[in-house]
Amino acid sequence: MRHYVGGGFDTSGTPFPLVDPVRGIAVGEAPEAPRALVDRAVDAARAALRGPWTSWSPADRARLLHRIADGIEARFEEFVDAECADTGKPRELASTVDIPRAVANFRSYADLLVGRSERSWSTPTPDGRGALNYTVHKPLGVVAVISPWNLPLLLLTWKVAPALATGNTVVAKPSELTPGTACLLAEVMAGAELPPGVFNLVHGGGGDAAGQWLTEHPGVDAVAFTGESRTGSTIMRAAAGRLAPVSFELGGKNAGLVFADADLERAVEGTLRSAFTHSGQVCLCTERVYVERPVFDRFAEALAAGARELTGYGPMVSAAHRDKVLGYLGEAAADGRVLAGGGVPSFGDERDGGFWVEPTVLTGLPEDHPAVREEIFGPVVHLAPFDTEEEALALANAGPYGLAATVWTGDVSRAHRVAPALDVGIAWVNTWNLRDLRTPFGGVKASGIGREGGDHSLDFFSEPMNVCVKL
Repeated sequence: MRHYVGGGFDTSGTPFPLVDPVRGIAVGEAPEAPRALVDRAVDAARAALRGPWTSWSPADRARLLHRIADGIEARFEEFVDAECADTGKPRELASTVDIPRAVANFRSYADLLVGRSERSWSTPTPDGRGALNYTVHKPLGVVAVISPWNLPLLLLTWKVAPALATGNTVVAKPSELTPGTACLLAEVMAGAELPPGVFNLVHGGGGDAAGQWLTEHPGVDAVAFTGESRTGSTIMRAAAGRLAPVSFELGGKNAGLVFADADLERAVEGTLRSAFTHSGQVCLCTERVYVERPVFDRFAEALAAGARELTGYGPMVSAAHRDKVLGYLGEAAADGRVLAGGGVPSFGDERDGGFWVEPTVLTGLPEDHPAVREEIFGPVVHLAPFDTEEEALALANAGPYGLAATVWTGDVSRAHRVAPALDVGIAWVNTWNLRDLRTPFGGVKASGIGREGGDHSLDFFSEPMNVCVKL
């Protein structure tokens, strides 16, 4: 593993271990960036803003994004291997979601950039000659991109692509748990004819390390972050002193609503996906499901049976995260009912040393219980009944988070009535995680600030300026 700063690779810093979540053993090392290297990365990014990068046209930058996408595709299997080694996720998931989506991130922003237009207005003036007002979009400058461990490449490229598309320079810091695909991305960048300093990569932790030094750095003009809500608050305080703009996609405690008129088989199948994809380690995963009382028992029985039959799921990303999830399960087992899972699976092979938790279905907990209110970020879902549409909405909207929700119903009118009434950034009806990259993505309340996707990302990473010309 290497840093990438100013167009060159660097291995300076004390190495820290990288652990395979599947087996729980150390499999490599990455260097912890010293503060001086972080400073050098920011300086390199700032210097690039004064170099040839500033003369690149939108068409030039779009071609660059396509070259980066081509570079990822050319090394597709290497990226899949690195994603699986870092996260422990099933190969099928990495090869059908994470890596293809990283390619799509670069291509979609390249296409959006070429089609983007500026606005102009003809303005009347008292002398009758008029004026022309038009807008131009300028880059923010140096952007710090800090990405999480659950979807390392997907979420890193989701921010890097629009940041580069709009002419910014980037200093990226991936999670210290999952640096592999970020290192491969730096190698792709090095071969994509990118001016030195436009993209930089440093490794390390958050507090009193590379993450903190980046977000507090006076040379950083904006911060784009995906991760825990508490970390987002810390970053926001760091950025506030210099009024740097921030884009945050934070935590979630996502609700699902299942109405009695839903296709129950489809709702169960969809909830198994939304609760247990990547073992629940996705910000969009459903952790609490409210089911209309007439079908509650049938749904609960079917979901629990489906959870018990799941195979091919992956481990938690680390021992610490596994222990956090098991802590919630211990409290839940004491205070409610465990319908499926609730413990650690036994494989009888080297996986028994890994960080595994069984897909778990809970019920019977009060709404103020930690397992119902707090983000667990594991393969855990809690079920509770409701009686009226109004009660369902009140339950779904309770709590500090507001990222995503699912609604399962056969009533089109109810779908259009309920979905917009949910306090979330995105609501899916009779599906889950069906994405169009042009649409706004983000959360409300403690789930984030701002929106990503399509023009929303291009708008965040650029500063609109008005020019008025008197005729």
